[in-house]
Amino acid sequence: MIPAPFDYVRPDSLAGAVAALAEAGEDAKVLAGGQSLLPLLRMRLAYPEVLVDLGGIAELRGVRDDGDFLWIGAATTHYEVLHSSLVREHCALLARATATVADPAVRHRGTIGGSLAHADPAGDLPAVALVLDARMAVSGPDGVRELAAADFFVDYLTTAMDDGEVLTGLRVPKVWAGWGFHYEKFARTAQSWAVVGVAAAVRERDGAVAEARIGLTNMGAVPVRARAAESAAAGAGLAAGPLRAAAEQADAEAAPPSDLHAQADYRRHLARVLTGRALAAAASG
Repeated sequence: MIPAPFDYVRPDSLAGAVAALAEAGEDAKVLAGGQSLLPLLRMRLAYPEVLVDLGGIAELRGVRDDGDFLWIGAATTHYEVLHSSLVREHCALLARATATVADPAVRHRGTIGGSLAHADPAGDLPAVALVLDARMAVSGPDGVRELAAADFFVDYLTTAMDDGEVLTGLRVPKVWAGWGFHYEKFARTAQSWAVVGVAAAVRERDGAVAEARIGLTNMGAVPVRARAAESAAAGAGLAAGPLRAAAEQADAEAAPPSDLHAQADYRRHLARVLTGRALAAAASG
């Protein structure tokens, strides 16, 4: 299909992008990698009057060591995240989850910021951002502010960003030495959205789980922290049995949808099973 007509702007600076969005108002859309937006345009599910392309803004690209944090620019592609030695060293969970995003073609064009700002609860990275306590940097006409991942996602395809604001990057704390990670995903086909996904991080001490963090993909309108399962896992042994028992609490805080891919009760079952697998894999390193 052919998109509705729109004007196209490609600024070469963040300030220029913010100014273009301010001038266009509510009739503008931001284009990053385009892997989510372009299909919506072609199906005329989105019809902006102005498209502001961030692809020419160098300051939004790249990964750098920022002291106690890792900074990842919003326009950094999934491929770049996946192959970054800094990401693998300081937040391996992000690398593991990124490897499951769609297919190589999409990972070469799609961006981490576009995935997070799109806020699709079936996307793999929002739940990972929750587990990693990432902070989102947002720029707009009133300056720069940071939002915790838990506050960034507010509803289906909706974030806490105001009109005219741009996600510029995310900061991930570098506190993961001694943790094990895993991302477990069930999808109908190898390259499709997750029916359910589980991001798990486990810190071991004296042969037991000292702390666990669990984020759920596609178990509600926003990514979900499975805090009941986290509490149940704390102190459990590292064998599969105790971890599976803790995983029985995985869906306690979830409100999964029923759709053409799965009913809610099946998603609850998947969340419990996949959480047990993810915890066991994370605990084994």
